[in-house]
Amino acid sequence: MSRFDWLSEFLARLEDEHVMVRRGDVSSLAPAHRLVLDAEDWGTAGRVAAGLGCRWAGIWGDPQEADVVVRACLEHAGDYLVLQTEVPIGQALLASHTPYFRGANRLERHVHDLCGVALRDHPDQRRWTRHQAWPDGEFPLRVDYPATGRSPGRTRADADYPFAPVQGSGVYEIPVGPVHAGIIEPGHFRFQAVGEEVLRLEERLGYVHKGVEKLAVGRDPAGLARLAGRVSGDSTVAHTWAACQAMERATGCAVPPRATMLRALMCERERIANHLGDIGAICNDVAFTFAHVQCARLREGWQRRSGTLFGHRFMMDAIIPGGVGRDLRPEAAAMLRQDHAALRRAMEPLFDVIEDHPSLDDRLLGTGRLDATDAVALGCTGYVAKASGQGYDVRRDNPYPPYDVLSVEGAVETGGDVAARVGVRIAEMRGSLALLDQLLDALPDGAIHTPLPAPAPHAMGLGLVEGWRGEVLSFVRFAADGRIARFFPRDPSWFTWPALERLILGNIVPDFPVCNKSVNGSYSGQDL
Repeated sequence: MSRFDWLSEFLARLEDEHVMVRRGDVSSLAPAHRLVLDAEDWGTAGRVAAGLGCRWAGIWGDPQEADVVVRACLEHAGDYLVLQTEVPIGQALLASHTPYFRGANRLERHVHDLCGVALRDHPDQRRWTRHQAWPDGEFPLRVDYPATGRSPGRTRADADYPFAPVQGSGVYEIPVGPVHAGIIEPGHFRFQAVGEEVLRLEERLGYVHKGVEKLAVGRDPAGLARLAGRVSGDSTVAHTWAACQAMERATGCAVPPRATMLRALMCERERIANHLGDIGAICNDVAFTFAHVQCARLREGWQRRSGTLFGHRFMMDAIIPGGVGRDLRPEAAAMLRQDHAALRRAMEPLFDVIEDHPSLDDRLLGTGRLDATDAVALGCTGYVAKASGQGYDVRRDNPYPPYDVLSVEGAVETGGDVAARVGVRIAEMRGSLALLDQLLDALPDGAIHTPLPAPAPHAMGLGLVEGWRGEVLSFVRFAADGRIARFFPRDPSWFTWPALERLILGNIVPDFPVCNKSVNGSYSGQDL
């Protein structure tokens, strides 16, 4: 079914459900279509979209003075549709999409906790983002709520979250976190097990809520780009690019070709650095320290080069609205080609060992298996989905400059286990190195930045970038004064964290660390 055909079919099915769609209700929110619905038709639209096989890609509230505008993003065969409706502040109620899309669960609860939109028929009415920071009846993203909050003093501990119990003979609980024996961010994992077998895992995240969405309000475009780069530090390039892409689409800004090439170069470098780190850490979790040391060595050299060329090891703040803030020196292309060749020479014999080593096979093959049905139902993207046979990649399936003129190879495995997730990372590293050479070969001369045009009042844009974890979504709405009125960044971890709860079932407790590392969800990315 072509992109146009699926949207026509979607609208036709809505009409069959007695949902009136007027001509002016369908418009563009580039690169997506936008459909404005009456609030009472919200649940029907979700059910019809699920019946068409759409992937649910996010929801966010946009509080106004008297209403809350709610938007949800759907994807089908590389085409995007944003559903939009509004509900009055005093009666903010919508039908839940979670009965049709399991991956909607936590994001819908996030919208309720921060915007005060209640979700009818949601299967889990417990709070998610809302710990103890806000009194009942107050919602921090509403217009009248101050960014500094209203509660003086220290917020009391969130010690009474109602974890779901598992009853039965021999069942016991293992609470892990939120403070861990390492430098990772806080997150709580509540296991129920019999013997060593995990019967259930429930996560509790959001312990260091940063207030990103509220902090964005009133910023200028440059300030928003810097904020976006700190949503998740290991994905600073992807999140900054997505936010800038949204602002550029909202303002009609044409980014210079050289700048788009440099952005892609940075994003592929970010992908390689993180995959190297994860591959080594997965091996370390099953006591294969040799691979961990070698991957760490290679990653360190890679990031030092990023620091030399782009001013920061993680390339933070290197992307700016309208382009990039730093150009490559004339001699840098030859230097990078040498780096690419050196990394290939170093990583191929290492990957040969990792892909065919009995002790690794014993721990990784069959461990933490996520089948394709669950990957689809949860809306996973990136290496978690690709390891379970789902090959969606924004770079190829909804290409944005410069990927629209590059050849992006797919990286798909079908095993769905830890070994498959390692295999996807290895394949993506090889693909990224090929892309980096393509980018250097095609790198044009010219400007690296153009001024961002003044936005029209309330102009909106949607950014979609294939980060190293998967699809990064960014929504921006400008206020009448040209500053930011609403910013919503959606990290792929919103969907892969629930996948961890699913894939650990039936595994033994000692295999949790390697399963967790193979998913490597971002705590910060979902803790907005």
